[in-house]
Amino acid sequence: MWAASCLASCCAACTCGLCTSVASGVSKRSARLAYCGLFALFLVLSWVLGEVAYPLLEKIPWINDFSSTPSKEWFQTDAVLRVSLGNFLFFVIFALIMIGVKDQNDKRDVWHHGCWIAKLFIWALLIVLMFFVPNIVITIYETLCKFGSGVFLLVQVIILLEFLHAWNDAWVEKDEQKWYIALLSISVVCYLAAFAFCGVLFHWFNPSGQDCGLNIFFITMSMILAFAFAVISLHPQVNGSLLPASVISVYCAYLCYSGLSSEPRAYACNGLHNHSAVSLSSLILGMLMTVLSVVYSAVRAGSSTTFLSPPSSPKSEKAPLLPSKDLENSKEDGKKDKEKKEEARPVTYSYTFFHLIFALASMYSAMLLTGWTSSSSDSDELVDVGWTSVWVRICTEWLTAALYIWTLIAPLVLPDREFS
Repeated sequence: MWAASCLASCCAACTCGLCTSVASGVSKRSARLAYCGLFALFLVLSWVLGEVAYPLLEKIPWINDFSSTPSKEWFQTDAVLRVSLGNFLFFVIFALIMIGVKDQNDKRDVWHHGCWIAKLFIWALLIVLMFFVPNIVITIYETLCKFGSGVFLLVQVIILLEFLHAWNDAWVEKDEQKWYIALLSISVVCYLAAFAFCGVLFHWFNPSGQDCGLNIFFITMSMILAFAFAVISLHPQVNGSLLPASVISVYCAYLCYSGLSSEPRAYACNGLHNHSAVSLSSLILGMLMTVLSVVYSAVRAGSSTTFLSPPSSPKSEKAPLLPSKDLENSKEDGKKDKEKKEEARPVTYSYTFFHLIFALASMYSAMLLTGWTSSSSDSDELVDVGWTSVWVRICTEWLTAALYIWTLIAPLVLPDREFS
């Protein structure tokens, strides 16, 4: 018994020391990687509590304060929203703290990159405290999540467009035949993949003997948009390229699939749910895609030039001419000031905007995990299923198409403005 106790104490001490060293090591190398890990932990915690917290929440009087006990789905949604609210507040607080950080000499730069044990404690404390707030606060947050998720989807689309244009410009600037061939090859492959995928969608979501006009409309629109992207991009008056057009076509086809696959299981035109129940592996794959999308958008947005560019470090001002008798005395002071200014390296991305993107991603993830809080007759094992999810994905596809087309025709519509 004594030996087992000692062994347990040693293991706990070693684990604590390991966690401390790993946290400090990761924070010095890449704060963004550590924040992504924290966000992934939030997603796992939300998913787990959404599944197992029902019996516990049912017994808490300030949560179950109804005359008749709500359904199990209500408690699952409530658990996810409370965890999401704690994570949201954590990143909002840090976004407010990091306002105005210009260079790495700012003390708040250390708070952003380090202090991970304290940050983990604050994060956990905020999540625990959210289970003590009244239901009205969660109801208000649920409403705000729908607007915040829309903003996040908009940011995600803009980041994708910026990335594609940067990728295309980088290869064109090389001005070598092999890069032009690579651009053309990738464009052709992406277009073939987009149209082939649309053909598969016709097979999956337009079963024979069913009137599936809405699904046919969604898939046909995706094909028309892909064709329109190519026509507009290749127009002589438009400064476009096939690479962004082809990748956006694939992305729109994926969004169409994502929307159609979110249709209720009982819907006759959803061939995937008709033939077989959604497997655990497909759910895990879908969640993995969501995690990658959320994390990439957050990391990319933090250093994106489209949004808030990182504030530059203060420029050194020239000192006024000094009398010759003071020149010798001021040499040392000037040297120290020069070294201090050289050390004041500007931050590489906007810390405030980085944390805001994670806060919006918290809202978006909560909506995904709760099916946009639409408790329906669908199986509670399915994530992101329901007509709300369908229309959110389809509208996101159309918004992506509209923004991409606008980036092509904006210089023609507004010739007096400069578009870089």
